[in-house]
Amino acid sequence: MIHYLITTLAVLATLALAGWIFYLLVKRYFDNQQKERLLQMKIDERRETLKVVTPIRLQAYERMALFLERISPDSLVLRCYQPGMDLKLLQGVMTKNIRDEWEHNLSQQVYLDPAVWARIREAKDEMINLVNSSAVTLTDTDDPTRLAASIFASAAQHLPTDKALEELHREINELF
Repeated sequence: MIHYLITTLAVLATLALAGWIFYLLVKRYFDNQQKERLLQMKIDERRETLKVVTPIRLQAYERMALFLERISPDSLVLRCYQPGMDLKLLQGVMTKNIRDEWEHNLSQQVYLDPAVWARIREAKDEMINLVNSSAVTLTDTDDPTRLAASIFASAAQHLPTDKALEELHREINELF
């Protein structure tokens, strides 16, 4: 009788151990299946997000390239100068125009690499400094075309927007 009881307990212990091992294997299998499904869902979600974000991001690059072109000296002077302006008015209109363009495009920073955004911000600041430093070298009674000439002369050596455009192009080429 004791022998029968010991045998029964050994069989039950073996079955319990086998059942526990089977449970662990099945649990691990289903956990892995669930992780795989979650991973696939994340991959699919990322793919869908990229389908939406990529065109928006390209548009942000285009807008910032346009911003840099609009604040370049050639475009800025031609757009801002009006016959009859005095030097200080032209200076003020140009710096306001740069700031307005900047504020209009501030939201684009969420789509650009922070280093590229920083370079574009530097170009904007350098253009404002270029306009202001060119104006400082002249008197208030000077013709505003002298301000334009001074800006063009300074920009001929170093155009602040060029480096930012190069950085923008580099990032676009890396991403697309």
